[in-house]
Amino acid sequence: METKRYFVELSYNGTDFHGWQMQPNGITVQECLDKALSTYFRQEIVSLGCGRTDTGVHATQFYAHIDLVNVTHKQIANATTGLNALLPYSIAVHRIFEVATDAHARFDATAREYKYHLHFQKDPFKLDRSWLYKGELDVEKMNQAAQLLLQYTDFSCFSKSNTQTFTNNCKISHAMFELQPNGIIFTIKADRFLRNMVRAIMGTLVMVGRGDIEVQEVSKIVESKNRGNAGQSVPACGLYLVAVEYPYI
Repeated sequence: METKRYFVELSYNGTDFHGWQMQPNGITVQECLDKALSTYFRQEIVSLGCGRTDTGVHATQFYAHIDLVNVTHKQIANATTGLNALLPYSIAVHRIFEVATDAHARFDATAREYKYHLHFQKDPFKLDRSWLYKGELDVEKMNQAAQLLLQYTDFSCFSKSNTQTFTNNCKISHAMFELQPNGIIFTIKADRFLRNMVRAIMGTLVMVGRGDIEVQEVSKIVESKNRGNAGQSVPACGLYLVAVEYPYI
């Protein structure tokens, strides 16, 4: 029997899911994907994702790797159509392609990019896809504070406790707010992210934007390495994983 490894590229609306990773208390993206994969390829398949998005978080680009035994070229060629027919409308598979047998969707990723969407005026078409913020924000000061993050690597202050990670070090390469006609979009890119990190960063920068803290206080928060000093996590509905980079893709 010949076993080959494949990457599955997909996207999903996370509103109806309890995050990516399989769990006993709610339906997850991984559960739906694995069921569709196992049905289509007629073998038991357990996927491994490039990360773990929380309940309600979306992904416009997400990768998972799987191992398949004795599949045909025709099965792979028709896999996108076949899998999408089995998946709910909130999950879409874009392609499936062979990679090296030791390729790893999570550990091989060299960078990840998230976007957080916030809007100011009620909009039914942004329901569960963006955070409705009722108030004014100083986006210029928020951008000044965001740039301070690029000076640090230890982001313990933005991490959930007891996450079983070996290190809280991350290298942020980009953090920027952009004004939109009805809101703002925050884009942040790093080599890796901690659990809840982006939502905690966003909550802290919102504190700057509404004048609760000064720009330079963000440096003190990061240096404290204390989650209790950072802002509250913003709602999951506005968060999107939008890009995952690999040296061989």
